[in-house]
Amino acid sequence: MAVEIVYETHATTTDNEAGIATGHLPGRLGPLGRRQAAELGARRRGGELAAVFTSDLHRAVATARIAFPDGRPPLHRDARLRECDYGTLNGAPAHLVAARRPHCADEPYPGGQSHRQVLEATGAFLADLAAGFDGRRVLLIAHSANRWSLDCLLAGARLEDVLRDPPPWRPGWYYTLPVPWPWPPAAS
Repeated sequence: MAVEIVYETHATTTDNEAGIATGHLPGRLGPLGRRQAAELGARRRGGELAAVFTSDLHRAVATARIAFPDGRPPLHRDARLRECDYGTLNGAPAHLVAARRPHCADEPYPGGQSHRQVLEATGAFLADLAAGFDGRRVLLIAHSANRWSLDCLLAGARLEDVLRDPPPWRPGWYYTLPVPWPWPPAAS
């Protein structure tokens, strides 16, 4: 069997609009982000979703609450779906973080974490998801680093490649999570 994953990044924040890399900071949705979150809800409502999972960072939770104001499907927050911690670069200009990104696959950002650590957290989340939602469809609302991790874990992309040349944003991605999900992967 499998879990069908529908993935959406959180709605646009005021930091996004200002060219700031929010990282582990909460982030706030402005008028554009609130409109996008409502559009996400309209786009995904009625899609037979068993649950919505979000990062526990404010911008992802706010996106989900605006999209699904009645609390259906049920909303679950999970810290393993957080954006990469840019350490001293949380809140820095996005172009500075983008310039460092290709070097941070395995090397953490100064005072933060590596993208491989985000991939490992996302993989552990997927193991729990596979154990509890086999045969169902779920929506994940999180961050770019998690989407890149899903591309690597479920679509065969190489982390170094997605960090060097990130795929463009679009409204929604689809992944199939095989069950059982072998996590952590066997050492070779």
